Order: sequence, then structure tokens, then C-alpha cells
Amino acid sequence: MSLSEHISPLIGRLVLAWFFASQAWNYGHQWDESVAQIAAKHLPVAPLLLALGLVVMILGALALLLGFHARHGAMLLFAFVIAASVSMHDFWQIPNGAARDMEFDVFARNMAIAGGLLMIVGLGPGRFAIDNRNDQRR
Repeated sequence: MSLSEHISPLIGRLVLAWFFASQAWNYGHQWDESVAQIAAKHLPVAPLLLALGLVVMILGALALLLGFHARHGAMLLFAFVIAASVSMHDFWQIPNGAARDMEFDVFARNMAIAGGLLMIVGLGPGRFAIDNRNDQRR
């Protein structure tokens, strides 16, 4: 395998981990605004949903960062991204206009992220992962 085939999965995992960790940080530090956004979508128990989302993002980011149970973490984040996107970025409910375009952009970005997470689920975390520490192939 070439160097890029070894390094690319690591860099991809690190970028995804950074994304979810930074999002968790932002939502956590803007707790009241985040709860208000969830409540505005008429979802029940908004504070509990936000807390659960933060836990999922942090645990998933750690799994990707370390490559420890990376497939499980990626699958957990995949399910979270799909659920959050459908419930929070329902662009199809918004009449045409700038708000619809913005929600579509966020929804499309999230679907691309979900696709990257499925790549990790299907192909694994790559060579440089705790999950592969006993792999004798070099």
C-alpha cells in the first residue's frame, strides 16, 4: 500500500472528529440558543435531546479520533446525523426562498458527512487506528 492509502483514512477520521467535537463545543456553549432551536421544531424535551446529541457527538468524535471502535462510532454518528438532519433541516417544509436554500445547503452538507461516516463503517478506520494495533500486515 502507498503512503497516501495509509494516511488518507487517518486524516479523514481526524477531520470528521474535529467537525463533531467543534459542533459539540459550539452547541454546548450556546446551550440556551440550541435548546430554543430544537424547541422551535416542536421536538419534545429539547434539553434532553440536546444533552443526548452532545454525548453522541463527543463519544463519536473520540471513537474517530482514536480509531477505537471507529466503525461503531461512525455508525452512531451516521444515525445521529440522519435523525438531526431530517428533524432540524426540513427544507422541504419551507416555501421557496433564502431560508429554504440555507436549510437545503445544511441538509446536503450533512448528507455528505453521513456518506463519509458510512465509508468508515464499510472500509474501517485505516491502518493508524487502535482497532488495528494487533494487525501484523505492514
